[in-house]
Amino acid sequence: MALNASTGKYFDELETRSAAAREAALLADLPRQIAHAKNNAPGFRRILKGVEPARVNSREALAGLPVTRKSDLVDLQKLDPPLGGLNATPLAKLSKIFISPGPICEPEGASRDWWRSARSLHAAGFRSGDLVINTFAYHFTPAGSMIESGALALGCTVVPTGTGQTEMQVAAIADLSIAGYIGTPSFLKLIVDKADELKVDISCMKKAVVGAEYLPPALRAAMASRGISVLQCYATADLGLIAYESTTAEGTLNEGMILEEKLLLEIVRPGTGDPVNPGEVGEVVITTFNQDYPLVRFGTGDLSAVLEGPSPCGRTNVRIKGWMGRADQSTKVRAMFVTAKQVGEILRRHPEVAKARLVVEGEVGSDRMTLKCETAATEPGLAEALVATIRDVTKLRGEVEFVPPASLPNDGKVIDDLRKYA
Repeated sequence: MALNASTGKYFDELETRSAAAREAALLADLPRQIAHAKNNAPGFRRILKGVEPARVNSREALAGLPVTRKSDLVDLQKLDPPLGGLNATPLAKLSKIFISPGPICEPEGASRDWWRSARSLHAAGFRSGDLVINTFAYHFTPAGSMIESGALALGCTVVPTGTGQTEMQVAAIADLSIAGYIGTPSFLKLIVDKADELKVDISCMKKAVVGAEYLPPALRAAMASRGISVLQCYATADLGLIAYESTTAEGTLNEGMILEEKLLLEIVRPGTGDPVNPGEVGEVVITTFNQDYPLVRFGTGDLSAVLEGPSPCGRTNVRIKGWMGRADQSTKVRAMFVTAKQVGEILRRHPEVAKARLVVEGEVGSDRMTLKCETAATEPGLAEALVATIRDVTKLRGEVEFVPPASLPNDGKVIDDLRKYA
């Protein structure tokens, strides 16, 4: 429950608890959530077959469970429509069903602030009584409903404008003295530019929460020069809010994004379920404690990394660097798809290799694959064994190059296609 969220510095007491208390609470709840998913979601009953929930009480135990990736949802939902059997609450008791491109169906439950977006809005200065425009789409995809639910939970009054019609957006802001903007950064710029063109004063708007696309630093600075503080949130249609930005008391932006309180984060090597070392870039994998849609080890397909230490704003949860690209890498070599999962399988068979990157070079039609492997010591026959495994897993010929430990870039890439197509 929020403590004085309408006026307080923090949304609730969870944001400032010790890291040890947070970890203990999450791990105490984890076996119960695993049991809930198995008992009430038929899809997870299949995925977690043989798993004893009571034993999943540590990060090490959690890392032994399979990753269900966003890229799996289309097939899962075809097998068991509309939600792949991953919902623990029956369809008739859910509030909404959204349909994102894919198509992929996503549920919304009936509880207050179901997507947990209020926390990011509060960190951006949104408070009870604020009038805000929500320009995220309200049809098919959940973005509009996701952020609106958080604004309403804070006590804001929402003007659901959606996208387009920039002249009407400008008029609404000026006529209603709108205090806050919610939407993409590019559409915020369009609205501000239209206000300048029309010579309409929209200086009433002081804050914005943006997401769904890249926020250029120049755009953030341009908005700040106009008196509009712009902070980002990171959310997905499956999980809701994952992380959000914050500022110091003086309004200075803090590095990274703070993880939402009711999530358990892992960063894993793309194509595998193996957690990476602290600070290493990998795929964002989330276990949520949502009772309606209890996603366990859900691979978002997004790349990020954990930042060391807590945020200067006083919130103590783990920070991530934000969105750093896509983890679901693949390329086509000699008419065959090569995927991050295949590179992960090669590594699984050769644990003496700490990290690897498959580099594809040459001209299309005369491609050359080289698996660059970080290893402390090269055992006799390892190169030949790796070449054989590459052939077995990918059905393609590949070379092997050994490189020193920690020499491969820390960017989350496991496949690097260097071919020129122009």
